[in-house]
This record gives sequence, C-alpha cells and structure tokens, in this order.
Amino acid sequence: MGRVGESEKYLLNRHKENHFTAGEIVRDIIIGVSDGLTVPFALAAGLSGASASSSIILTAGIAEVAAGAISMGLGGYLAAKSEADHYARELQREQEEIDTIPDTEAAEVAEILAEYGVEPHEYGPVVNALRKNPKAWLDFMMKFELGLEKPDPKRALQSALTIAIAYVLGGLVPLSPYMFIPIAEKALIASVIVTIFALLVFGFAKGYFTGDRPVWSALQTALIGVIASAAAFGLAKAVQA
Repeated sequence: MGRVGESEKYLLNRHKENHFTAGEIVRDIIIGVSDGLTVPFALAAGLSGASASSSIILTAGIAEVAAGAISMGLGGYLAAKSEADHYARELQREQEEIDTIPDTEAAEVAEILAEYGVEPHEYGPVVNALRKNPKAWLDFMMKFELGLEKPDPKRALQSALTIAIAYVLGGLVPLSPYMFIPIAEKALIASVIVTIFALLVFGFAKGYFTGDRPVWSALQTALIGVIASAAAFGLAKAVQA
C-alpha cells in the first residue's frame, strides 16, 4: 500500500464506513431461501390437490428438498468457479499485455483517468508511478479497465454450502405441518399460514438488506409464493378431474 500522511490517517480513523459488504453471502441466502420456501410449498400444495396423504406429501417434499439443495448448491459452485476461472484468464492476458506492450497499456491508464476528468499534467505522475509498480498496475487494469474484482478462493465452496443450507431451511418450513398433522387438507391450511408468514418475514428482511422497500418486498415475495402454490394446487385438481 502507498504511504498515508498523518492527517489522512486521522481522518480515516475518525470516519468508519457503514456500507453493507456481505452482498455475495446475502445473495446466496436469498437464492436458497426463496426457492426453498416456494418450490416445496408449491409441490406440497399440488400433491394436496391430488388428494395425497400427509406421509406421501412429506416423503416427496423431503426428496425434493434434498435434490433441490444439491442442485442449487452445485449451480452456485459452478457459477462461482466459472467467475474465478474467468478472472484468472483475464489476469494472465492482462499481465502478458503489460509485459509485451507496456506503452499501450500505459496509454490505456491515461485514457481511464482522463474519463474521470483528470488532466494530462495530473495523471502523468500516476501513470509513471504505476509503471514502476507492476503489481499495482495489473490490479489497476483489472479493476478499472475490465471491471473485475479478485474473487475469494473459497467463494465457490462457500456459495455452494450457503445456497444448499438456505434451501433446506426454507424447504422445511412448508413441509413442517405435514410432519405433525396426518390429515393432508388440514396440514395444507397450516402450511399455507406458516409459509406465507415466513415469506413475509423473509421478503421484509431481503428488502431491508438489499436497500429495497421492505414492506413492498415482503408483499411481493409472499405473492409469488401464493401464486406458485395456487397454480400447482389448481393444476393437480384439474388433472385429477
């Protein structure tokens, strides 16, 4: 890191950033919980509409939750792994360009700084400083030319586990009434009440953490779940008829 003066250190110590920086984890939780609440809820409603027993609905629901958690977790792993592989390829390509055509890359630095309103006499020393520090130069090009941030090497596994666990936790909510209520019709009513409440709470939390309107997010999330379950229930009734 570059040297920071005493006055800058003082200001930085006084000012504490309050930005929310756990965006990737929250995104994974949102993906897992939202699907976990909605898909098993719709499945259970559909099977209830087909007059299946609570034990059959519970068995099918648990199987779906297990399969869904594995599928969603694997999808999260592959997505994060692809992102890391893409970053590694671009990093190598950018390093080769810095090594083989440094003047062109320096001109690109100047162009980037000029886009921010920095004048030639101001960005000249910056360009020269970066040329003397190849690692910082490479990092600058990755961030400001390509818009890529270095991914966490543990991100792929972390994403897979977060999504899978969130999916399981979300999926157990609509299935829980079928564990205790043997009559499917009554279990369905309890499942609807419990799941809509969970969707409202989850939607509110999602809106709060993502900067969206929490109340609107809660209503929107619950509405999507209700529509999905109602469609599955109606379709099962139509097929059965």
